[in-house]
Amino acid sequence: MPYHFDRRSLLAAAASVLAAPALARAPVRKPNILFILADDLGYADLSCYGRRGYETPELDRLAAGGMRFTSAYANSPVCSATRTALITGRYQYRLPVGLEEPLAFRDVGLPPDHPTLPSLLRGAGYGTSLVGKWHLGASPRFGPLLSGYDHFFGVEGGGADYFTHRSAKGPDLWDGREQVEAHGYLTEILADRAIQRLSENAREGRPFFMSLHFTAPHWPWEAPGDEAEADRLAASGDPAAIFHYDGGTIATYGAMMRSLDQQVGRVLKALRRLRLDDDTIVIFTSDNGGERFSDTWPFSGRKTELLEGGIRVPLLIRWPGRIRPGAETAEQVMSMDFLPTVLGLAGTTSSPLYPTDGVDIMPALLGGALKERPLFWRYRHLDQAACRLGDHKYLKINGNEFLFDVVQDPLERGNLRARNPGLFDDLKRRWEHWNETMLPFDEKSYSHGFSGKNMADRFGVE
Repeated sequence: MPYHFDRRSLLAAAASVLAAPALARAPVRKPNILFILADDLGYADLSCYGRRGYETPELDRLAAGGMRFTSAYANSPVCSATRTALITGRYQYRLPVGLEEPLAFRDVGLPPDHPTLPSLLRGAGYGTSLVGKWHLGASPRFGPLLSGYDHFFGVEGGGADYFTHRSAKGPDLWDGREQVEAHGYLTEILADRAIQRLSENAREGRPFFMSLHFTAPHWPWEAPGDEAEADRLAASGDPAAIFHYDGGTIATYGAMMRSLDQQVGRVLKALRRLRLDDDTIVIFTSDNGGERFSDTWPFSGRKTELLEGGIRVPLLIRWPGRIRPGAETAEQVMSMDFLPTVLGLAGTTSSPLYPTDGVDIMPALLGGALKERPLFWRYRHLDQAACRLGDHKYLKINGNEFLFDVVQDPLERGNLRARNPGLFDDLKRRWEHWNETMLPFDEKSYSHGFSGKNMADRFGVE
């Protein structure tokens, strides 16, 4: 049976820890890692990346204290595929769970016996926690506690109502393996639990890895105070209403983003109060490009598209004493790079049975360059494919093929295919050779779902 907790009680418990003298502890040789993931955040949705209409002062402060990436990529233009790459350090197309969305139409998940970033860190002596969104397969066959996390609090599915905490499949808020009910706005509840868990990490005194995966600013489009909209969706009796095709405004989106920014700020303040910030690497990024109210300037495209706006994401990394404050880099990095990078910092490596496809980006963090390499994507709907190498990108959408210089032409307007046929052929061949090493799409299990409707609306196809 679900049990209940009150957000006010949770806040009081966390406040009692924060009000006490900060816990003294010996310096750790291995850094803590706080990995904060936003959901459907567009490249320019932070004011430090150019967003207009609202400000994100807490995340701007994080950027000022560390490094801002201008060529960071998600492994996929949709959620669970990127999360597969993030947690395994490999191209998501190596596993059925990473092939396509929505997962609700396919009985798949992240295999519990597959090495993951948290399981490998746990083997290196880290405490591991996931606070927030999982979306890599439903319990009891799959779940965070089966894939390397010691603690889990959050939602299993792809999107949950911010007030009722229900997904399209029903109640979807979990504390470990138990469903729970809570009162409050989900972004705030997740920050509350993260702060509580940080205080527990401070008492434990060993290095920790916390994945703080917010659902914001993913639909449904509900800002703090929008309980009436949540009630309207619930009263419809249609589980698919959560997709919120007709909902939202720019103002609502701005309020959701300000809430996300404020809650990240609360977590970072707790980190400082607990005297953990000097020993903690903070990473903030998104799982894919922005949705309908996002700003992706200077790129075109959005979620579900392999245009730059669908895969280019903000990335901020702060590591006091190691990363120069206010630094910026155009080095190309991808979601799957976090596993080898973080494992290197923890003094361990990936499993030889599952070698990583990512690279250690530590040279870029210290102001250097990374070795040039091709980056690859594919997306089932409209037969999309992409390969970036250096400044250029091969792109295929719905049978149309392009070559773009995404540095000089970030909007991807000028097709250079005829001007540079040799480079076009080279990048296309590289993509084809890479694709032969990945799992094929399963036509029987594929469903257009939400992403298919999105793309059909954009390109006028069915």
